[in-house]
Amino acid sequence: MAEHYGAVVIPARPKHPRDRAKVEAGVQVVERWILAALRHRTFFSLAEVNQAIRELLEKLNDAPFQKMEGSRRTLYETVEKAALKPLPPQRYEFAQWKKARVNIDYHVEVEGNYYSVPHGLIREQVEVRYTATTVEVLHKGRRVASHPRSYRKGQFVTDPEHRPHSHREHLEWTPDRLVRWAEKAGENTGRLVRRIMESKPHPEQGYRSCLGIMRLGKRYGEERLEAASRRALATGAISYRSVKSILENKLDRLPLESPPEARAVGEHPNLRGPSYYSGEGSSHA
Repeated sequence: MAEHYGAVVIPARPKHPRDRAKVEAGVQVVERWILAALRHRTFFSLAEVNQAIRELLEKLNDAPFQKMEGSRRTLYETVEKAALKPLPPQRYEFAQWKKARVNIDYHVEVEGNYYSVPHGLIREQVEVRYTATTVEVLHKGRRVASHPRSYRKGQFVTDPEHRPHSHREHLEWTPDRLVRWAEKAGENTGRLVRRIMESKPHPEQGYRSCLGIMRLGKRYGEERLEAASRRALATGAISYRSVKSILENKLDRLPLESPPEARAVGEHPNLRGPSYYSGEGSSHA
């Protein structure tokens, strides 16, 4: 940030409290002239607060110094203003960096969302630079993807150009292969995996959840995974988190409740029956 604005940051030296004396004194002056003066007032909007602060700030800047001539305003006008540089054309934007490995769905995870990169980078390690508005992915120092940042958790942000071409038969990961792999645990697990991929705009966006489900089979056993998948399908809970919750809470070991069947209504003195409305046997006055 200092480089962006052409400034220099010089920290106070350890064990030299006088290095920060002027800064702390300036903060103390503002607290006394502005914050203390406003502490008993009630405001109903941010604009109203800013207006009150602005008025007191003008008074503070025009107040004469106690030990030297002039005021803060005259010092700024005669000395500091001439030394100021113009602001850069763009504001500084804070960015964070992280390393990530590209998943088989050719997406990388950033703050709970998933951003695509060219599919040829599957399993490669990349660097991700993300700001409040943009997510950039770099591979060996070269930018390979750029996306607007999403704040909806679990969202996939996919550039269609990053998807593998359908005619490439040599692709290692395909929806059919994942389904066949899941079917080793059982028919219901295979159906669940297929349903997850069918629920996504692109099947690849379901790969991460499907692989997570199959990892649950290694942890809890394929028999329990198959039972959990059956329950998830029956209840419409088509997601990795639902299957994980079923296994963690051992709901897969409970019998599935069948939907209640319609039962025939038997004889009852309070029921008139069809003969009443047909006129047969009606003896009422």
